[in-house]
Amino acid sequence: MGDEKDTRLPPAAGNGLIDRRTLLTGGAALGAAFCLPRAAPAQTPDPMRVAGSGFVTYGSPSVHEQRTIRYASSNPMAPGNGISYTPLHRLEGTIVPNGLHFERHHNGVPDIDPASHRLTIHGKVKRPLAFSVDALLRYPMQSRQCFVECGGNSNAGWNDEPLQTATSNIHGMVANSEWTGVPVAILLDEAGLDPAATWAVAEGRDAFALTMSVPVTKLLDDALIALYQNGERIRPENGYPMRLLLPGYEGVTQVKWLHRLQLTDQPAMARNETSRYTELQPDGTARQFTLEIEVKSLITSPSTGMVLDEHGLYEVKGLAWSGRGKIVRVEVSADGGKSWTDAALDGPVQAKCFTRFRLPWHWQGQPAVLKSRATDETGEVQPERDVLIAKRGKHGYFHYNAVVSYAVDEDGFISHVYG
Repeated sequence: MGDEKDTRLPPAAGNGLIDRRTLLTGGAALGAAFCLPRAAPAQTPDPMRVAGSGFVTYGSPSVHEQRTIRYASSNPMAPGNGISYTPLHRLEGTIVPNGLHFERHHNGVPDIDPASHRLTIHGKVKRPLAFSVDALLRYPMQSRQCFVECGGNSNAGWNDEPLQTATSNIHGMVANSEWTGVPVAILLDEAGLDPAATWAVAEGRDAFALTMSVPVTKLLDDALIALYQNGERIRPENGYPMRLLLPGYEGVTQVKWLHRLQLTDQPAMARNETSRYTELQPDGTARQFTLEIEVKSLITSPSTGMVLDEHGLYEVKGLAWSGRGKIVRVEVSADGGKSWTDAALDGPVQAKCFTRFRLPWHWQGQPAVLKSRATDETGEVQPERDVLIAKRGKHGYFHYNAVVSYAVDEDGFISHVYG
């Protein structure tokens, strides 16, 4: 598509943003007009002249998609301690494949024989109970889609200078899945919950023995003992044979390899809720037990490191989520926030779940600054970076949810910027 004015592309905001309804009313006609950021050409033998491969017992991605992988960053002094990021900018839809769900381990992935594993519920209950995996598999289950995000995701945003790397290397400690398991409320009812119990201490069966405190109100609301992820048993790196699932809460509380829930009348004040996941504020106080993930959005394409090869029509797309409920609005700007317009939201929009947003953009070589801004059903609006820092200071590390900006130069190269 050239530089001439196209009457099929009604403007919605400054610098080339097109009305989101164009996707619905003109999508088919415009399909061939959309451009994609640069991709390497594929070279394959003619599949109509060469016999294909045989059957496999467990499928894997195409060999031509080898760049769609997790980005690992481990501690060289303790290889089992580190992170691998979900490549959000290489994915579509809202469900993240199990093999690409981000990882956060403190001392490696344990090899747990499910036959030896027990979940013990004790403390302030009338009947302490221990459940084998086989026993839990016979309980009534529920499935729900929700995201899991590490509280440290996006923390490079606190840096003085914007980091120039693929956006998933900054924001990829989040993923969205369909989880299936046993409601914790059923097990607590069977154990006979003491009315004095207000907290539960969850412990993982790994070499770090991660211990986290969770309010009982959350356990009685929507918590699951998750046994399946996207239809198959949870993989070892995500908690096999079972993990605690707390929709909307920060990831560290959703203890993997769960083997113990101790009901108490106070939090444990463990390492990861005192020296970590606690932040000094400008007024000298500290944020602690900031459990819910706040509203957030991210443009995944076009994003840092991508190149727009030609002038024409592009789809600005990304993800939004909130731990407090549904996403009700995502706005996009192409002129650094001078003007905004609403993006289209893929349905169904679900609470505490990824929401995919899209908006057509007509780029004709002009410099631009792309950004997105989400609003959730509580009315909370994703803040600009300067607003977040003014509120929480510069000593933050966790729960960074500011608007993310990308500059597009005249050559179509995209970089990460602030403001």
